[in-house]
Amino acid sequence: MDSLYQGYPVGYIISWRNPDVRLKDGTLSMGKKVLIDGQQRVTALTTALVGQPVIDDSYNKVIIKIAFHPIEERFEVLNPAIQKDKAWVHDIAEIIKPEFSTLQFVRTYQDKNPEASESALERNIQRLKSIVQRPIGMIELNHDLEIETVTEIFIRINSKGVVLSQADFAMSKIAANETYGGNVLRKAIDYFCHMAVKPEFYTHISENDKEFVKTDYFSKMKWIREENDDLYDPDYNDMLRVAFCYKFKRGKLSDLVSLLSGRNFETRTYEDAIAEASFMRLSEAVITFMNETLFKRFVMIIKSAGFVDSKLMRSQNALNFAYVLFLHLKEIRMEDALIERYVRRWFVMSILLGRYSGSPESKFDSDIREINESGIERVLQDVETAYLSDSFWDSGLTQRLTTSGSSAPALHVFWAAQAKFNDKGFLSRDISVKEMIEHRGDIHHIFPRQYLKENGISQSQYNQVANYVYVQQEINIRVGKRSPAEYIGQIREQCQSGKLAFGGIDTLPEFEANLEANCIPGNIYQMTLKDYEDFLGARRMLMAQKIKKFYQGL
Repeated sequence: MDSLYQGYPVGYIISWRNPDVRLKDGTLSMGKKVLIDGQQRVTALTTALVGQPVIDDSYNKVIIKIAFHPIEERFEVLNPAIQKDKAWVHDIAEIIKPEFSTLQFVRTYQDKNPEASESALERNIQRLKSIVQRPIGMIELNHDLEIETVTEIFIRINSKGVVLSQADFAMSKIAANETYGGNVLRKAIDYFCHMAVKPEFYTHISENDKEFVKTDYFSKMKWIREENDDLYDPDYNDMLRVAFCYKFKRGKLSDLVSLLSGRNFETRTYEDAIAEASFMRLSEAVITFMNETLFKRFVMIIKSAGFVDSKLMRSQNALNFAYVLFLHLKEIRMEDALIERYVRRWFVMSILLGRYSGSPESKFDSDIREINESGIERVLQDVETAYLSDSFWDSGLTQRLTTSGSSAPALHVFWAAQAKFNDKGFLSRDISVKEMIEHRGDIHHIFPRQYLKENGISQSQYNQVANYVYVQQEINIRVGKRSPAEYIGQIREQCQSGKLAFGGIDTLPEFEANLEANCIPGNIYQMTLKDYEDFLGARRMLMAQKIKKFYQGL
């Protein structure tokens, strides 16, 4: 507001005109303009000058009032202190109205502020009113530009480097089309994702959006308010991607934007009938996505693969495509037992290979097309033959385990395998890895970090994933910074004497079974600093073999 008041430039507003659409009667309908850059400025002008409500982060309709000090020529957002100060105009929108009288204002203002100069007041109020005549640059992008080009333009001109995703374009396209219920569909996507994270948002919707409460969307999503599992909390990007890929058998959201515009990919024209059909299909897909039975069944399948907690989820796109696959297989009425098997295997394969970490849209697109055309059995078999051969299990996977940091995808698959096999934690008799994952158990260094650090081992080496294991906190504390030869030797002694030093394992068979379950070499009780590299190599091989057994059993 101050820039406009001073006559300073406020930058260009950039729009992209949608293509003209051919209606069923053969006539053309001019496409609407989509705002590409300038949302904050347009929002500010709309609420401050016109007095229209805007939607805040909590989906509340609010009017943001801008106050003006006509003597000091200052603008502020209205607050309680300013509201009590008679020197301020509390809402500039009142001054902008056509019926506003400058003469009447000056008289009233001077009655409250006798020291104010009449000429200065009149001059500054007229200057404020002239804001509405200030020129604001407008650039309209050609309607035939591809969405990728428009996205690139936005990224280049946006001074703050805000990343605009194609999901953002799709959501704008959906919301703008009230003819086919896009405005309500947009709310359904937003509300479901919001309520998945904050169930209490249900009350807000019920009390503040009575019209939406009457819709089929609301009845289909009400269950999520009672769902406390956070294994799969999709955002609007995830939901759009899954719904589109499942229903349209395409993976690129730019295609969704084109279809919602009525694009005929064969004739390269735009037809209203295609837009109408696309909105209908997307609506059906969103309702399917929100279906309580399907959603919970899918989450249960993922958990049955050992991924029992969201902390094991390092690839949201792998999870998204697994849901696409699940919905697709349900749609073609595949037997439930086979659906479970294929979804589990595809999901774990995707994580192991980082299948959707590079160009997820392109991979979604090619995978769903191939699965739709050739069937999941054939496609999965081809992937396994090409990428999961013996050389992968014997060599490639051990290389993926040659890394540091607890976020390595292969490490999370290993822990999922331990959860699936119900393995006990390291040196634990009763507490399982699954229970420690679910209840925030400790991740411990088998060769203690402090022990390695004091002996000159670098962080990248002592944090190797092959040195990690889940362990109870009290056992971790008792281990301290001793070498494996020392503390594991003590465990062997307690197994022979029956006198517990720490942990509950008191027999050699139990001890050996625990080492095997945690993929720890049997001669660990002899190892000291000089054996560390050999230990890492041996454990990587054991971990890889356990993951192989786990995968092949899914």
